Amino acid sequence: MIGYLTGKLLIKKPTQLLIDVNGVGYDVSISLMTFEKIGAEDSASLFIHTNVSQDAITLFGFISEDERDMFRLLISVSGVGPKTAIALLSGIRVDELRNAIELGDIHRIYAAPGIGKKTAERLVLELKTKVSSIQSSSSTMFAHRGARVEALTALITLGFNQKAAEKVVGSLCDEYPTASVEEIVKLALKKLTG
Repeated sequence: MIGYLTGKLLIKKPTQLLIDVNGVGYDVSISLMTFEKIGAEDSASLFIHTNVSQDAITLFGFISEDERDMFRLLISVSGVGPKTAIALLSGIRVDELRNAIELGDIHRIYAAPGIGKKTAERLVLELKTKVSSIQSSSSTMFAHRGARVEALTALITLGFNQKAAEKVVGSLCDEYPTASVEEIVKLALKKLTG
């Protein structure tokens, strides 16, 4: 199985790449998030998930290991295939999706294209205890995922809008990566009520 590719980009489309690796062209399906991170580069290094079905071998590429891990978790859920998982990862960043699943925010999940309410509920039910294993390599939020979720939960419990709370907590985590839950909540309260 192919797990990683580095090569020159021969064709680059929002959901598809053709990567030349030492003269062999690999057709790789990608999410819009991966496409955006590649940007104007003429080469790429991608983590690969090889999907084998009855009639095809399909490669799915990801700019980060955490995105590939989330993809693998998503396709482990009954009724969620690779195309649905790529569509979901195209509409929601990995850290946002992880938070939505941990918090049980079904509305945020089924706001993504191609995801229905029942699928969103199934994702939360089956993955709530599993998504914490995915650590975002691109995020500088809390090293300990539980602290971020606790701060968000506290603010939502106090009646603050979830999207506003996520934005404030995210920016505070970037600014103060070693802060405790209490410190983040206090700083967030000042920003949200100030």
